[in-house]
Amino acid sequence: METNKKSNLNRIFTRNMLRHFIEGKTDNTYSAVVRRYTIEPEKKNNKELISEIYCELKRNYRNEYFYKNTLLNKLLLGVHSVNTTTALTEVSIAKSKADFVLINGKAIVYEIKTELDNLERLSSQIDDYYKVFDHVVVVTYEKNLQQLKKILYNLDKPVGIYVLRRNSQLKTIRKPEKYIKDLDKETIFKLLRKSEYEEIIFQHYGCLPKVTQFKYYAVCKKMFLHMPIEESYLSVLKQLKKRMQIEKEEFAKVPYELKFLSYFMELSKKEYQELEAFLNCQYGGV
Repeated sequence: METNKKSNLNRIFTRNMLRHFIEGKTDNTYSAVVRRYTIEPEKKNNKELISEIYCELKRNYRNEYFYKNTLLNKLLLGVHSVNTTTALTEVSIAKSKADFVLINGKAIVYEIKTELDNLERLSSQIDDYYKVFDHVVVVTYEKNLQQLKKILYNLDKPVGIYVLRRNSQLKTIRKPEKYIKDLDKETIFKLLRKSEYEEIIFQHYGCLPKVTQFKYYAVCKKMFLHMPIEESYLSVLKQLKKRMQIEKEEFAKVPYELKFLSYFMELSKKEYQELEAFLNCQYGGV
């Protein structure tokens, strides 16, 4: 029974649920969670209720969304800015997916290990991330710290360590250091979209290959692989930094609890306005 309750909590902070909020749909899961985790919901608007639900995550169920949302708020919006820095999430790299990446003058991968995770795949994940990015940080909780340090000691790479404390403050245990020995051009190239690698190639060579469509990808890849890694890496970061286009003024109005979701859904101005209307609306659940 408790597992089902936690499962419902997980479903609140998802793209599907945010889409329901925007479209004004009645959602049974949202109603069930409101009844379970809030006090006198009929006297509150949806923004207040979502804040109460989020507090339950903070107190008793610090899942992946809680960690990701904390990183986005404290690092992208706190330390940096949406004007200078781009965040990416779920970036496929070799056999792994990077939880959270920040790109400005450099790129840092943040691998999250919550209280609900284990560390079994961590070494291979870090190895994968260093094929594409030169800074890696593991974000975890305090009781996990000693076990994490043992794994990183055996890995012998300058991985940073951040701890998300019980008061939701990020504590730097060890800063990440630049590590370029494992950068792999082929893995980096696979990360790029067609328009991105075309721009990189054009900037370097002054032209794009004039070959059949059948050969085009292979020739572009070959041209990319012939570029010096120092140049191609910086060019890739410039392209990745352009990926996220958000309505900055509207995004600024989104409450703390929904920042991560709204940022990565790249909502239109109209959708932001519809979300705001839902949040300000008095709760009318079933």
